[in-house]
Order: sequence, then structure tokens, then C-alpha cells
Amino acid sequence: MIHPDAPPSREALAARYRAVRATTARLCEPLELEDYVVQSMPDASPAKWHLAHTTWFFEAFVLLRSKPGYAVFADRYGYLFNSYYEAEGERHPRARRGMLTRPTVAEVRRYRAHVDAHLLDLLDHADAARLAAAAAVIELGLHHEQQHQELLLTDLAHAFAENPLRPAYGAPARAAEAPAPPSLWVSVPAGLRAIGHDGHGFAFDNEAPRHPVYVGAFRIATRPVTNREYLAFVEDGGYRRAGLWLSDGWAAVREQGWGAPLYWDERGAVSMTLGGARAIDPEEPVSHLSCYEADAYARWAGARLPTEAEWEVASEGASTGGNFVESGRLHPAAAPQGGKVQPAQMLGDVWEWTRSAYAPYPGFAPLEGALGEYNGKFMCGQMVLRGGSCLTPESHVRRTYRNFFPPGARWQMTGLRLAKDA
Repeated sequence: MIHPDAPPSREALAARYRAVRATTARLCEPLELEDYVVQSMPDASPAKWHLAHTTWFFEAFVLLRSKPGYAVFADRYGYLFNSYYEAEGERHPRARRGMLTRPTVAEVRRYRAHVDAHLLDLLDHADAARLAAAAAVIELGLHHEQQHQELLLTDLAHAFAENPLRPAYGAPARAAEAPAPPSLWVSVPAGLRAIGHDGHGFAFDNEAPRHPVYVGAFRIATRPVTNREYLAFVEDGGYRRAGLWLSDGWAAVREQGWGAPLYWDERGAVSMTLGGARAIDPEEPVSHLSCYEADAYARWAGARLPTEAEWEVASEGASTGGNFVESGRLHPAAAPQGGKVQPAQMLGDVWEWTRSAYAPYPGFAPLEGALGEYNGKFMCGQMVLRGGSCLTPESHVRRTYRNFFPPGARWQMTGLRLAKDA
């Protein structure tokens, strides 16, 4: 899972550890005490649980394995804050995490401080062999925490949207100052391509091994679909036309009463955001779509979703800059005007659904032990997303990153980019 070019120094790893952990705490600064406990649906988790779970990861997979004599902070925390690691024992039901009024937020903060102190002590004093063994898992734990930083924000957004008072996490994002540029097509020739992580730097196990794949000629849009474009689909009766939808998607439309993206009002005028209720900016990428909605829109538009191989090939040479969580906007931004006719916004703003089922690459091998459960056991019933979002830490994402969610998931910052056969 870790492919370092060179082992990080103690000082560099300690600095990164402090920075990532401090970022999680900083994301919680706008919260009131009551905000830490609420769980608005089974797929979401309370902010307090995110704080504790990411701490438990370092305690369970680093300190208990690499620091002789370490004793757990509290005996029952392993049961409360294990997420899905069967090898680590029984755990509290996911859908009932919002019932955990205890431990208190203050106790969870003490837990974080306790684990941080012990882990930094380990980095200071471990011998070279123990440090080398621990460093890879620490780096995994930091990327794991960055995943939970994004989940923390999306889960809070869902909780605030369920509140009739329409609370805001932060200031509303500024509206676009200019229209989004026209969506143009970029042609990509057919050929045998290599996709997957190249072995330099960090990657999750599901990004490897790098392998050849034949990609037919295709065209891909220069930017994600905007709110204006998606509203046209809504107004054209897109949610009432069964022929546009996959069977499971149409069942979800009827059973759950979908008529627009999550958080939109029925007129397509206002949506709920981390900045509170806000007028929908027609120039911004549409977000909070399920894969079913993205697929139906693409069919309505006479196009399709790209495969993940097409997406990765098209992203070659794409700028690594983008609208990530560090911008403070916490909302998708309109595509910039001008520049070459090439795919833009490939990284940041919205995760882009692909038409690819989440499956192992040829030769995939999960890690041994409990950490092997991190990705591999979810390779069924999920769809791949690419590119990161406006809530993703910039240092966490890369072109080969394979995010995955069930096709009906809508509460993440998910949108789409169109593709066509050439």
C-alpha cells in the first residue's frame, strides 16, 4: 500500500502527523457541542465518532503493534470506534453511532492527546527497524484521517440540511463572476495504455498494480456538467422518464421520491450547502448526484459516463492544482475561462462518477491481516469515482486514486463529466 521513494525522516513524519491531526481539530472549530453527536442517517457518522475512530486507528494499528508496553487509553474504545475491521473484534453498530453520548467530546479530545503524545514519542525513540515498520502504517493512517476529514464535512452538511433552522458551518461560497466556458470535446485516440499507480510515493493498495489496458478511441468533455445544464434535464422531465434510467436507478427515483439533486429545492433555485441555504449558481459543477442520476443525465444528453481507464488517460498532464478543502470555499467553483482546449477541473471541485464497477486490478493483492480489509472487501456493488472534490485535502488525492461508493449514494460531493465513443 505504501510505495515510498525513500523512507521519510523522523522529523518529516512527525511534522506531517502533527499537521494532519491539527487539521482535523481545526475543521471542528466552527461546531457547537451539540453538533458533535448528531447522526442524520445510517451512512453518516457523528463528528465525535470521526475524531475517536481516526485516533483508534493509530492506537490499534501502530501503538499496540510497535510500542512495547503501550496500554490502551480505555478498554471499550476498541468496541466503540472500530469501523469495519472484523479481525479487530466486535464493534458498535454503525447506524447507532449517534446514540453514543458517552464518552464526551472532552474525553475524546483527551484520547486524541494521549495517542498523539505516545505516537510522537514512538517517532522520537524507536530504533530504525521499528520505525521503518511503523512508518508505512502511520502514513496509511494519515491518509485514512484525511479521508475522514472529508467525511466529517459531508456528514455535517447532511445533518445541517436535516435541520429546519438551516444552520451554516461557514460563510457561503461566492457566486461565479463569469459564465462557465462552453463544454467542448477532447478526442483521445485508441491505444494500449498503462493505468494504476507507478510505485513512487504513497498509494492505496487498490490503485495497484500498474497494468496495461486497451482503451478505444473516445471523446471527453472539457469540464464537469454544471447546475444550469443539469437543471435543463430536470425541467425536461428527466426524473419522470423511465427510459433514461437504469432499472435500479428508476426504482430509487420512485421509492425515494427523487426529483432533483440532493439539497436542491423543488424549483431548482436554492440548495443547502455548508454555507447554509444558498441560491444555486448555474455556472458551478452540479453536485450531490448518485451514479444513477449521473448516468441518466448522460443518456439524456446523448453521451455516457467515462470508464475509469478513460478518465485516467484523459487526466494525463492535467494540472495538480484545483479547488480543494484548503481553499476554504468548501463548495464547487465554476470552471475557469480561457486556456487550451483540454480537460479542466480533473482534480478538485467534484468527485466524478465513472461507469466502472469497483473491482480489483489484475494482480491485486490486499495487505496482510486486518489492514487488508481496508479496500479489498468492498469490491462488489460499488462504482468508481475519480478526481477528488472541494472537500478533499490536496495532498491526499492523485490521478490514480480510486474512490468508491454504492451507485445510490448522494451525500458526497459527487458530480459528472460526459464522454462519448469517438
